[in-house]
Amino acid sequence: MRLWFSLFGCLLLWCGLVNARDSKDFNVILIVVDDLGWADLGCYGADLHKTPHIDRFCQSAMKFTKAYVASPVCTPTRASIMTGMHPARLHMTIWHEASANPPQDKPLIPPVTRGNLALSHTTLAEVFHKEGYVTAHLGKWHLGTAGFYPELHGFDINIGGSFWGCPPTFFYPYRGPFGQRKEMRYVPGMEGGHEGEYLTDRLTNEAIQVMAETGGKPFFLNMCYYTVHTPIEGKPAVAAKYEARLDENMHHQNAHYAAMVESLDENVGRLLDELERLKIEKETVVILTSDNGGFVNQWHGQKVTNNHPLRSGKGSLYEGGVRVPLMIRWPGTTQPGSVSHEMVTTCDFFPTLQEALDLPTEELPKSSADGQSLMALLKDPSSHLQRDTLFWHYPHYYPTTEPVSSIRSGDWKLLEYHRDQRIELYHLGDDLSESQNLAVRQPTKAAALQKRLSVWREEVNAQMPQKNERHPKEPYSSGGRGQ
Repeated sequence: MRLWFSLFGCLLLWCGLVNARDSKDFNVILIVVDDLGWADLGCYGADLHKTPHIDRFCQSAMKFTKAYVASPVCTPTRASIMTGMHPARLHMTIWHEASANPPQDKPLIPPVTRGNLALSHTTLAEVFHKEGYVTAHLGKWHLGTAGFYPELHGFDINIGGSFWGCPPTFFYPYRGPFGQRKEMRYVPGMEGGHEGEYLTDRLTNEAIQVMAETGGKPFFLNMCYYTVHTPIEGKPAVAAKYEARLDENMHHQNAHYAAMVESLDENVGRLLDELERLKIEKETVVILTSDNGGFVNQWHGQKVTNNHPLRSGKGSLYEGGVRVPLMIRWPGTTQPGSVSHEMVTTCDFFPTLQEALDLPTEELPKSSADGQSLMALLKDPSSHLQRDTLFWHYPHYYPTTEPVSSIRSGDWKLLEYHRDQRIELYHLGDDLSESQNLAVRQPTKAAALQKRLSVWREEVNAQMPQKNERHPKEPYSSGGRGQ
């Protein structure tokens, strides 16, 4: 596809002969889908969407029912994956474009946060690179400007990654105006395409090319599809098929979004087929997850997705904003069709892969402090982690939320809204949809969880929003939180 790919492949082949790796090496494909909701896949209960390839993958992998992102929006979660650190500790709690210019017209003024992932942090790519892996990033990056691109965080190859969070269009040439401000955007590294070419297909083509050109060296593929983020653009013929399938009783009602999910499914299938063609499926770990909950707001007047039975979606700290699909297939480790009900988080990927690389303890960077290795859990889904509590901190606004922090301990979950310290308490074991606020009926439990949440914020030096003295006083409102 490109001359430099061939030259790079030859160089890697020569390096592989000089510095041959032993048989314990494994490849890793980490598939991070943008905005994919917990209920958007067939194997997680989708009604309109058809995902046969991912469903088959799920049957060959371990499925997690309580997998969580570290943040309800993209950039912070992606930073947690790359470093193993919680976004609140990193001071990366919102996406790059909004980090330096918080709104000044709200009751609270969100903090100015870091928009770039500092080069001082050790990333997954750097760990793999040190171990002799070919490291490739494809698709969405969104962790900083050019001085903080994948190439400076341990990746040998970067195709399609920039500081933008989404493309202006999913069709070639992947450039043009985006949003109300008509900002001109493009996806880098997408030259040589053709009319009608679809970005999800193209990124898979590039990934397959990378796998074929590694020269026999193990690889770490950070496969970050831009789909199913806005703009909501499915292939017209596929969208028409879903238009004909729509039923008013379905939770999912967006045919173009369904078409985007189908294209994702098709391309995950292509990646898995390529592993078989290359005869490396038995030595390749495949992880599939999302960076936050499904987007439940509107695009061009139509609601994008529905996370039922979970409440709300992207941006919110209700379950619909932070609980996501997660499947891990680790040949020789996970049992096909196994299911784990343990709470896990995106901070766990880093220490899990570090342990698998068998690095000496003194070489493990401190960046893995906020996660735990899942290796024991992957071997035995009935085992338990040495942890029963997760935390979230989102001191910003979004159409689904006001600034808020949250804690889940066992089946209990508490949300604390910073505008007036409003408390909401739910028991997820009895109320997965978070419809019954038990804060008044369970004051002792609420107070204990609120105290733990406050202590954790201090431990990680979480940035807090400040009261806006210029904002007119008005009665408390939900601010769209119940969506």
